[in-house]
Amino acid sequence: MIFEGLASKLQATLKKLRNKGKLSGKDVKSALKEVKLALLEADVNYKVVKQFIKRVQERAVGHEVMESLTPGQQVIKIVNDELTELMGGNKSDLSISSKPPTIIMLVGLQGAGKTTSAAKLARFLKKKGKKPLLVAGDIYRPAAIKQLQVLGDRLDIPVFSMGDKNSPVDISKAGISKAESNGNDVVIIDTAGRLHIDEEMMDELKSIKSNVRPHEILLVVDAMTGQDAVNVAENFSESLGIDGIILTKLDGDARGGAALSIKAVTGKPIKFVGMGEKLDALESFHPDRMSSRILGMGDVLSLIEKAEASIDAKKAEELEKKIRQNEFSLEDFLEQLQQVRNMGPLDQILGMIPGVSGQLKNLQVDEKQLDRIEAIINSMTIEERKNPEIINGSRRRRIARGSGTKIQDVNRLLKQFKQTKKMMKQLNGMQKSGRKKMRFPFMG
Repeated sequence: MIFEGLASKLQATLKKLRNKGKLSGKDVKSALKEVKLALLEADVNYKVVKQFIKRVQERAVGHEVMESLTPGQQVIKIVNDELTELMGGNKSDLSISSKPPTIIMLVGLQGAGKTTSAAKLARFLKKKGKKPLLVAGDIYRPAAIKQLQVLGDRLDIPVFSMGDKNSPVDISKAGISKAESNGNDVVIIDTAGRLHIDEEMMDELKSIKSNVRPHEILLVVDAMTGQDAVNVAENFSESLGIDGIILTKLDGDARGGAALSIKAVTGKPIKFVGMGEKLDALESFHPDRMSSRILGMGDVLSLIEKAEASIDAKKAEELEKKIRQNEFSLEDFLEQLQQVRNMGPLDQILGMIPGVSGQLKNLQVDEKQLDRIEAIINSMTIEERKNPEIINGSRRRRIARGSGTKIQDVNRLLKQFKQTKKMMKQLNGMQKSGRKKMRFPFMG
């Protein structure tokens, strides 16, 4: 889970406040001391923590809070508000030029995920109706150009390259000319990084900036490097000037120091976050939603957006019809399972459900179990998927061998499917009798 350590500590501390009928100044002070320690352990910048605690305390010991009927909840609301403000307050969008093409320049150190982020951003914008062109401006890292071309092919997005013999400035300018002649309305320039910040790299980036005048300079940093990411962002902001940040590997960041510090230290917003290795795992950053998730309140809006992007509405209607007619098969079950998995890792999905994220530390989400279920169903014949009743002992042994599982696993799946189908039949009967309106998950 994102920010697992910080989230569990903050939720436990604030739960104590929520359970108190009345609050004293001492109660608030004690709770904020625990909040402060949790933030420092999460590698949040010390000055940022100090200012955050000061702002929360000033608001939390005010008359309207201490005299309210639910002072604990009021304090939690203040913490939520201040966490949101700390991460930027509102969602920060890209600056899109009124006169195409919009030029976006990606910068950062080696290893932060710049090239992959360029491809992910291109895919994100293509989904929004744009026609992006990727420009391979990293002429130093071995295979950087090839990597971008491979990613572009996978996404069906054009990549402009002039090899590694021309200067990055010339490549960038030629790329923009290519976009203008081809009708591409967004140009994403992948630039070279170094293992550390040096004068030569900064001079080259400044030269590209002055020659192509990008509408957006986005710094790509690795969330898992914590305060190092914040220091890198501060240096790039001061030396080059940046407009926003892409925070990669946020899904693997158990602490959260970079996400919680970077805006306060640099004054520059996080615009996108990388939430996995897949090319669709780039999301707009919403400070309010992230704060809500950290405090265990879920993120229903993001969950709905993921469902809308991953679930086929027409297929959902067809499925509902099958359920009404008691024709739900293992083939349909497999399709539903795959659509849910397309929404992202299950622990991330569960973390978006209000009240569930706080329980995740005690819940083992076994993705391998889902792999086994898929393997078992894929090892069945079409007839067996449609009519599981025909699966006898010898068929079960064959399916287990074919899926690399045990007969007990096959038996368990068939039993669970039978129970699910029985429950659906009961719900259908209830709807027909008019006693209860029937609704199914992900069907709107």
